[in-house]
Amino acid sequence: MGEAFWSPGSPPPAHIVDIPTLASERLLVRRLRADDLEACHRLWLDIGYADPALDEAANRARRAEWLAWTIAGYDQLARLMQPPYGERAVVARKDGRFLGMVGLVPAFGPFEQLQHTGLEEPTRFSPEIGLFWAVSPPEQGLNVASEAAGLLVAYAFEALNLQRIVATTEHDNAASLGVMRRLGMSILDNPYPEPAWFQKVGVLAVEG
Repeated sequence: MGEAFWSPGSPPPAHIVDIPTLASERLLVRRLRADDLEACHRLWLDIGYADPALDEAANRARRAEWLAWTIAGYDQLARLMQPPYGERAVVARKDGRFLGMVGLVPAFGPFEQLQHTGLEEPTRFSPEIGLFWAVSPPEQGLNVASEAAGLLVAYAFEALNLQRIVATTEHDNAASLGVMRRLGMSILDNPYPEPAWFQKVGVLAVEG
């Protein structure tokens, strides 16, 4: 038997705190595997997420530690009945080619101050469930990020019964803002200049 996939509108799996392989017509969103190391390492280098203070070998070693931790986390979080945090591979459904990553991640920031006028004091930080995406440069501009993130958002709302999901970026990150808009997120401005990564916040929530 082949692997079972979940698509929007399908019944949730029995263990709803986990995320099965998600499928659209052209993409799969699946768990990362040990053999994804080189693709993950190359993605981090290509999008500028690697540590510039480290050489390539050290960055690869750091990515290997992160990958092992991420893979172990899938089952450990499910056993604890906790949110299924962790990045997942986005691959082409036709040939399995690695295109990027998407995931649910902890988002820790001053979310309450988004409703402020800028005259009040900055608020304390609080946790939210965040949405992460990163796409290899050759695949950017092809709606891979919004399609993969859309699969994850649909699963989060339909199967995990999530109330709200957020995403954060900078004022000038037009690509990320475009993904937020295609997902239907409301985009809020932080009235304070810091943190820099908290300048624009996309919010998608179930009404009622």
